[in-house]
Amino acid sequence: MLAYATQLTRDRAAAEDVVQEALVRAWRHPDSLDSGKGSVRGWLLTVVRNIVLDQIRARNRRPPEVRESPPDAAVEGDHADHVVNSMVVVDALSTLSAEHRAVLEQVYLKGNTVTEAAEALGIPPGTVKSRSYYALRALREAGRERLAS
Repeated sequence: MLAYATQLTRDRAAAEDVVQEALVRAWRHPDSLDSGKGSVRGWLLTVVRNIVLDQIRARNRRPPEVRESPPDAAVEGDHADHVVNSMVVVDALSTLSAEHRAVLEQVYLKGNTVTEAAEALGIPPGTVKSRSYYALRALREAGRERLAS
């Protein structure tokens, strides 16, 4: 019975379920086995075939099952995170000293090199590097504090 069911279903686990169902039906209807109309083996194989056919018909009657796919990504990115980050940066910039803000403005907003920023601010290049390092560090800490609260 198992070999026949496996041949019909092409799936060992499904075939085992079919054979189990056939044996349960035989157990529930023992009078069908003693009717004298044919062999018990033939009756069981017919039951197996009918169960497989019933499963196929039931599967075909239902709409096909489709895996749930993740939603498509938005065509346009959400700018809310950008707005929040900008607000946090602007707020954190207000906590910096005027010297630190001026260095960050020259280097990051205007895109000047260290030498160009030093000339524009009238300070040595080493001071520009030092102030930008400490300004970014302070800005990072202030941003963390604002995001945490």
